[in-house]
Amino acid sequence: MLRNLRLHRVLWAVTGLLALVAAVTGVAVPGIYAGVVAPDLVPGAFSQDIISVAAAVLLIAVALAGGNEPAKGQIVALGVLGYLFYAYGIYAIERTYNGFYLVYLAIFGLAFWGLIAAGANLERNPLEVNLPRTLRIISASGALLQPFIFYPLWIAMLVPLMSTGNQIDSLYSIYILDLCFIMPAFLLLAFLGYRSHPLGLLLLPALYILGFTLIFSLALGELAKPLFGLDINVQSFWLSLGLSLFFAVIGAFHLLKLDLMPRPGESAQQAAHPRPTGSTPAR
Repeated sequence: MLRNLRLHRVLWAVTGLLALVAAVTGVAVPGIYAGVVAPDLVPGAFSQDIISVAAAVLLIAVALAGGNEPAKGQIVALGVLGYLFYAYGIYAIERTYNGFYLVYLAIFGLAFWGLIAAGANLERNPLEVNLPRTLRIISASGALLQPFIFYPLWIAMLVPLMSTGNQIDSLYSIYILDLCFIMPAFLLLAFLGYRSHPLGLLLLPALYILGFTLIFSLALGELAKPLFGLDINVQSFWLSLGLSLFFAVIGAFHLLKLDLMPRPGESAQQAAHPRPTGSTPAR
């Protein structure tokens, strides 16, 4: 699936290691956010760090796996990388100027360039990519859920700020990351998924991994609120939990049912070390 896999494994390992150090510290010493994160947002940072610990361990495990990781393992790595791009993009954009801020910038940058490198080294047609039609339609339709929810919601929240010129002090990073990066990615891959384009079929599970980790951290943040003297928002908890489980179920079924076979005429060795020969037409 990816050429120059050794380079990607190094990028994944370094990114995962930095994220693991930063996230473990955030979980063990949540006081590092005192003064740089609003008190009511500290539970969210704490829960995000818990998810980041798990994500970092998974990314390191994939990076250190012997030989060539199967294509599905690479898809998982890209989904985790997307999550780290978003999670540490929040810390970077929100000016979380504690002792780890340079580490946050490094994770944010490495995750971004890791995704760019993956796009540049993605083989176009080494494998025959298939997914059952019903599941393909469900998966592509599910990918539209995030844009349909968050485009209207975020724009509705931005319009009053634009009309008054008011500058909010926190969470403005969400608007930037969602409207500029995440929602367009969901729209694009949903369209490609409907068209049975191999790129859409391969990368939709990565987006579901990203969506699950981000939204589940919100549900976990609600449960963490009592640890910081705050009350749980029950409605927010159930909405976040339901949406995250929705992404987890669709992403898991998509990845499990994804059929990746060597293209006719290719040997197993050529499939493992494919050569770029052009794009696979949409079916």
